[in-house]
Parts: sequence; C-alpha cells; structure tokens
Amino acid sequence: MAAEHKIQNPIIPGFYPDPSICRVGDDFYLACSSFELYPGIPIFHSKDLANWEQISYAMYMENGFHVNANMGTGGVMAPTIRYNDGVFYIINCNFGDKGNFYVTATDPKGPWSEPHWITDIPDIDCSIFFDNDGKCYLVSPGDDPTEDNHRAFFLTPYDIKAGKVCGERKKIWNSALRNAWAPEAPHVYHIGDYYYLMIAEGGTEHFHSVMIARCGTIDGWYEGYKGNPIMTHRHLGLYYPIDNIGHADLVDTPDGKWYAVMLGSRILDGQHKNFGRETWICPVEWERGWPVFSPGTGKMEWEYPAADLPWTPAAPEKERDDFDTPELGLHLSFWGVPYQDFWRIENSRLYLTCLPRPIAEPLHGFDVGSPDQRRDNCISFLGRRQRKADFDVNLSMEFIPENKEAAGLIVMQAANHQFRLEKTLENGQAVLRLIRLTTKQEGLPFLPGYKAQTTEKVLESHPVGDGPLYIRMEERRQAISFYYKEGDGPEKKFETVADGAEINPEEIGGMIGTMIGMYATANGEESSNQAAFDYFEMK
Repeated sequence: MAAEHKIQNPIIPGFYPDPSICRVGDDFYLACSSFELYPGIPIFHSKDLANWEQISYAMYMENGFHVNANMGTGGVMAPTIRYNDGVFYIINCNFGDKGNFYVTATDPKGPWSEPHWITDIPDIDCSIFFDNDGKCYLVSPGDDPTEDNHRAFFLTPYDIKAGKVCGERKKIWNSALRNAWAPEAPHVYHIGDYYYLMIAEGGTEHFHSVMIARCGTIDGWYEGYKGNPIMTHRHLGLYYPIDNIGHADLVDTPDGKWYAVMLGSRILDGQHKNFGRETWICPVEWERGWPVFSPGTGKMEWEYPAADLPWTPAAPEKERDDFDTPELGLHLSFWGVPYQDFWRIENSRLYLTCLPRPIAEPLHGFDVGSPDQRRDNCISFLGRRQRKADFDVNLSMEFIPENKEAAGLIVMQAANHQFRLEKTLENGQAVLRLIRLTTKQEGLPFLPGYKAQTTEKVLESHPVGDGPLYIRMEERRQAISFYYKEGDGPEKKFETVADGAEINPEEIGGMIGTMIGMYATANGEESSNQAAFDYFEMK
C-alpha cells in the first residue's frame, strides 16, 4: 500500500527509552520511560508504525505522580501498556515513590487514573498480561530463592478488578544465559499454541539483548530458545553506530504481520550516547514457532520498507515556544514534579524564579525503595530532549542577578554533566559565563560503594549589561558553539568551542539523554527574583 515509503529508525528519536506497544483496531499506542522528568510516561500514537505523534502523558501531579529531581536516573522506568475490554492499562515501577503501580484510562489521551499501588509484587519491571479467557497475570523478575546470586521470572495471577493477587506466584524461567546480568523487562504473549516470555539480558547498555522462551501453558516451566539471543548488537563491537539494542515488545498488524519495538542508542564520535536510549523498530517473522527479528540481517537497520498500512504522516514537533498560551507543549519537561510555585507564563513570557537549589549538587548513591519525598526541593528548570546530532538553540532572556543568583541556558546529560551559559555576578559585575561541569563516577548509584567526584570550571566570561540578552547555540555533533548579543548590538561569539563528549562520557552509557533548557537558581539562598524568557527555539 505504501511501497515507496520507509520506516526510518529510530522511530522516536531522543531520550524515549523502554518502549512498550499495543494495538487497538487500526491504532498503535506506545509508552516510554521518563525517569525523573515531569510529566511522566509519554504516550505516542501511530497508524502506520513509521510516523509517531505524542498525544499525552500518563502521569501528572493531578493524578498522584511523585518524583524528585535527584540524579536523573531514578523515577519511573520500564512501563508496559496494554488494552483489555475497553480499558488501557499502564503498569510501571516508580523508584521515586512506592514501587510498582498501574493506571488506567478509557482514552490514551487521558485522563489517566490515580496509581493503584501493587504492594504484593515487590519486584521491578513488573508487566501485565491479559489472556484470551480474560484472566490477568503479572510477570516480574526477582531473586531466585533456590539459587544464590541469581534472578528468575515469576508469574502471579491477578484480580484486576479487585486490584490484588488471586493465586500462587510461580517461577516460570530464569534466564537464557547462566547467571545472566540483569535479566529484566519481561513480556508474556499468547500466540498460537504457545505462551512466550520475552526478556532483556546483559544490562541496558552495550551488552543488552533480547531473549525468548515458550511454554504450552501459562504457568509451566518455559523452554529457552536455542537461537537466543534473538536480537543484540553486543557482538558488533563498541563503535558500531547503533548500540544498546534490547528491551523489546511485540505487536501485530491487522493483517497478521509482526514487528518489535525496542530501545537502542545512536553513537556519536566514539562511544558517546548524547541521545540516550531511543525507540527503534524492526520487522519480525515466525519460523518453526519462534520469532526472527530483522530477517536477513539479524541486526537493527536504519530503515525498513513501510508496513502495509495507510501512510499517515504525523505533525512535526514544535520548534519554537513563544509562550503565547498558558499551556506548555508536550515536548517540554521539568526535572522533578514542579511542586513549588517557580514558573508562570504571563504577557507571552516564561518566568522562572531563582529557587535556592543549585542546578548541580554533589552526587550520592540512593537506596531503591527509600525514595526522597520532599516537595520543597525543586529545580527551576524547563527543557526538551536532544533529538538530532546537528541543531541550533535560540532564546531571549531578561535577568538582573543579585548575590549568587544565576540564570540562562543549560545542556545537560544526567546530573552533573553539563555546560551552562549563565548570567550571574562576578565581583559585583554582571557577566555571561560558560561553565563546564563533569563528574567521575565509580560503580552504580543504586549499588553499594558508589562514588562520584564533580569538577566545575569557568571556561569563559564576558561582562554584560541589564538589558535583553539573545543567546544562540550551535551544536554540530560534539562541537558546541555559543553566541550572544545585547539588545540591538552586534552578535559576539565565545572563543571556547565546547566538546559535547565531555558531558556524555562512556561511563554514563546513555541511560538517559541530553536535555537542553532554561533554568534559574539562587544557589543556596532564598530569592523571589525571576528570569524572563521571551522565546525558546530548538531547530
């Protein structure tokens, strides 16, 4: 039907990881992780699997969403979206709150319900499955009580109407590799005569993979496929341009064709993953009762022939925000739930208040299951995801700093990896200065022994006046150039060309992606001062 068209990968570029997909009639819906960003869990819609448009978020303050701005790598991750008997379900784990929960809606555009907390399933990456007979099950990884230092997958019958476990929790599989690293992200399917359990192994970075097993009954012991892994890029080397492939979910088309969505990362100049983990897709064929991903090549390709579906282009993402309406676009995100009254739109301007919290703090490990519930420790930040290697940013700002206050433009990959072009005071003089902030890390923040050392350096500083500042940033792969002009004056260039690789170190691994945005801070002091942004453009 659309033979001349192509599916271009990644289908959802930028920091949109852990995709889960379902089909309702002729419509496809996809949900992604949002970690510590607000609103939470972006939802996309497509008619053809190639063109996707964001239609909503599942989680807002109004329906009980809580997440703090900590390290960027906490919060909500690995959602599963499913549809059953007129209702959409999203099940997820919130590391920044009480753990596993699910929300429901009759329309994926919302409103979504308040979370129903799943207190009797403690494991992460909990997934939901509705069988053909209407029965519901939860499947999740967990520690295997029969083997030391190993994980397994457990199936639990669940009464979705009562919201509680209604049967025996059974171990149904462990992993494809003996003592596999990070077996997670389970999804169960009933296809033909078999139930299939598809999981991820190897961790969500370079050694990521997709594994599968099957069983003739829902709660029996699943047989691992001899051909595992059914998708990975770890054998292609560290510098293959598509990395981190894994964490897949299957979907069929109305005419019976199959596809799999999964996360992956584009590599820039070495092994740097500026975009974080993105959403990719490949065709799937079934041979002798097992799925074959990307037939003929066995690896994720940059493009595939379009599915035999009506080609339905989506509206392009908005490039410029003039703040002419009180609503923020779906492409804009806060870091943490914006509990404090630090932002407003008025007279076609965005105002950000200088909150006490700095844009960077010393990093420390965190305990899973012991979330930070503070509501008065927000970051005055609003930004959007980097989605292309080459782009420009333009903004207009008016700000008169006092004491330690600062406001401006930030390019940030995770916490404490950032370039900031900020207006502040140096020795009583207003300046526009370029700062590089980088962190050396040892270990993982959710495991014992984590260490981090942050280094901040002023790269360049220019005196400026009190009038409007026009800031421009050009990023070409990893080369980032900064320009500014005051009022109607001439544009001036910073001599320093920042290296994006310095804030996208290999040790981060692309867990989350680069955010570009506006911020304001009083750096530890109380303040009511505000920075006014007339527009913010990323093109």
